[in-house]
Amino acid sequence: MSPYVGIVMMLAIAAAFVGLTILTTMIVGPGRYNRAKYDSYECGIEPTPQPIGGGRFPVKYYITAMLFIVFDIEIVFLYPWAVSFDQMGTFALVEMVLFIVTVFVAYIYVLRRGGLEWD
Repeated sequence: MSPYVGIVMMLAIAAAFVGLTILTTMIVGPGRYNRAKYDSYECGIEPTPQPIGGGRFPVKYYITAMLFIVFDIEIVFLYPWAVSFDQMGTFALVEMVLFIVTVFVAYIYVLRRGGLEWD
């Protein structure tokens, strides 16, 4: 037998389960459709029309996203470096210090733009 038979069987079982649950909800669930059911829900208030461009977001959202990206990149590079630090030597230490200095420049930028101040 092929080693992929188990994977194919699991995918078939998962697809059958999805199909069965969708079919069950269509049969068992109530079919009362009205206008209120299809309206968008915004915490109990009437939805407001949005501007054509989607409205403006404060820059703080983008700074927060950049901060998370910087954290992720830092972890991706620091974790393997920490695991094999004993075998790399002084050159790797100097390179990591340069990398950390670069990351701190990004942190300083975020700090100056107010990305760490939560309202």
